Amino acid sequence: MTEWGRTEMAARAGTMTRPTPDSVPAVKPHWRKVPEGWARAAAVAIAGVSVLLELADIWITAQLPQATYTPLPFAPEDMAGTAFPVFGALLVIRGPRLVIGWLLCLGGLGSATNITVSNLATLIVQEGGHPAVSLLWLFAAAVWSLTTYALGILLPMLYPTGRLISNRWCWPGGFAALVLIADWFRVLIGPSTPRTGHNPFEVAAFAPYHQDARMLLSVLIKVALVLAFSSLVVRFRRADAVERRQILWPLLAISGLVVPWAIGDPIWWTASLTIPLIPAAITVAVLRYRLFGIDTLVTRTLVGAGLVGVIAGVYVLATAASSFLLSGVDELFGLAAALVAGAFFHPMRRVLQRLADRAMYGTRGDPVALADGLKARLQQADPVHGLLAALETLKDGLAVTGAAAEIDGTATTTGELRLVARAVPLVWHGQPVGTLLIGPPGRRRFPAAHDERVIAALTPYVADAAHTMRLITALQRSRERILTAREEERRRLRRDLHDGLGQTLTVMAMTLNMARVSLPRSPDLADNLLQELRTGMDTVSGDIRELVYGLRPPALDDLGLAGAVRKLATEGPLVEIIGDLDGLPAAVEVAAYRIVQEALTNIRKHAQATWAKVTLRLEDALIVEVSDDGVGLPQSPDPGVGLGSMRERAAELGGTCTISSCQSGTTVTARLPI
Repeated sequence: MTEWGRTEMAARAGTMTRPTPDSVPAVKPHWRKVPEGWARAAAVAIAGVSVLLELADIWITAQLPQATYTPLPFAPEDMAGTAFPVFGALLVIRGPRLVIGWLLCLGGLGSATNITVSNLATLIVQEGGHPAVSLLWLFAAAVWSLTTYALGILLPMLYPTGRLISNRWCWPGGFAALVLIADWFRVLIGPSTPRTGHNPFEVAAFAPYHQDARMLLSVLIKVALVLAFSSLVVRFRRADAVERRQILWPLLAISGLVVPWAIGDPIWWTASLTIPLIPAAITVAVLRYRLFGIDTLVTRTLVGAGLVGVIAGVYVLATAASSFLLSGVDELFGLAAALVAGAFFHPMRRVLQRLADRAMYGTRGDPVALADGLKARLQQADPVHGLLAALETLKDGLAVTGAAAEIDGTATTTGELRLVARAVPLVWHGQPVGTLLIGPPGRRRFPAAHDERVIAALTPYVADAAHTMRLITALQRSRERILTAREEERRRLRRDLHDGLGQTLTVMAMTLNMARVSLPRSPDLADNLLQELRTGMDTVSGDIRELVYGLRPPALDDLGLAGAVRKLATEGPLVEIIGDLDGLPAAVEVAAYRIVQEALTNIRKHAQATWAKVTLRLEDALIVEVSDDGVGLPQSPDPGVGLGSMRERAAELGGTCTISSCQSGTTVTARLPI
């Protein structure tokens, strides 16, 4: 047996999934093409017969009086008899084994047959009648029952996969079949009427119960239809994103049929225009696996329908009240009612939009609810964990496998991010702070068409959290650099004290002992030793001054910051002091002094300047500015130790240091918070 034969037998036995058209191998046995060709030909033939029947029905309808419920020369059943088989044939041509395509073909054929036979029977009665006219009505009733079962029961239960959700759904299908058979049997043995003519199968004893049976069976048929469509709800809850979109497209099209059907005769005829949308939506949904998201369209439809209903209700109530209370000014009262409805339009739209979003997305998918929940989480979360909380909320709202924020080469991730489906730049007040990485979608309540709304609502919060994380990281690195610098300074002091000052003091102690021993016997030798000791003490004093100067320049304690800077600039640079610099923190004074010292050193070594100026200005922070008219920095300067030292000294205090250069000179500007 061939591989396809085994697959076919297994599929018939219900032990495996039938292959879709895309999964059928491209190379098939020659005999396999014959059944597919016959199937396609049969579907095209059914569509052709349906169209011919509808053309015949148009001619028959032209012989009958114009229907009062529609201005069109055809009924909604005519459109169903034309559209359903045509789109069903398209599905069968695409995949001869698609059950949905065959249901559309046969259901459309049944609708065309029913309306044509019914109108033919009506025409025969109008022309004087015929004994066989009752048989036509019985045939039309049987065809309508089959059509109802195909399109109203089987189609929603099998759509879109062509299989039942489980074997338990055979019970609703069997119940619907029994009810439809009973309804046709009611017609079969029902009483004769002038419209249907003499019924040869009439049972006289059933006549008193005919109307009650008709009402009961009508209710049972509606229950069967509700059960059939409830399978779509169950299937929707279990389906993935693609299958959910396949279900939602036809449901949206069916609303165009349900609304006129629910309202009734005044607008029932508009269903003739909306019925073709149902098979069209089914065909597009089955054949196309990557549909555009329609949740926004669905929610807008719900909101629009709700607004129309509310405003119409307000207007109807106002009109009814005017007829009882203000009959003389009912026109003005109607205008007032319209104005009142308009005044409540925007608040009502927001309420309905919130309800529609809640119905479509649930509490975890509504962008407004997500933003409110995220704000609450950020207010309670530690700043270090704020970014992770924002990413978790975004992941839940988008129902993706994972999300991450990449900041300066470091990624913070929640969930599993094996594949990046989308990258969104994070911008904080015009400044790029990182990149948001979003994983592929997982199982969700609704497909990802509202993702743009969720991303637009939550990305600013993610950017804020990313900026905070960036500042925290920068602060942590700055603290690490400060600790490292402090430990290095302590190591240097220890080395200088031990290797320099310690050794010198040891030698001085030995010299002093030698001088004390030599003094009684050799005063000259003792005098020489004491002179060497005196010279060594001068050296120690110089070393101590260097150590102290490395910790804090003595000029700051002797002259203050302004005087110390003027002393640095004794060789020509102008010094301008704006504000009282007394009482500044010691760390700010040292940083300002070192930045000015480094800047002036660079001017003397590299700038070839004829003029320089130092400005110290006290505002909400201490502004240090050193400018010159030298040659400026090269086009691509290598960051040396001096430039880096100035920036680090400013950063240690939480300030900034910028260096700008042009052909007219260089300017160093440091802002030191106080």
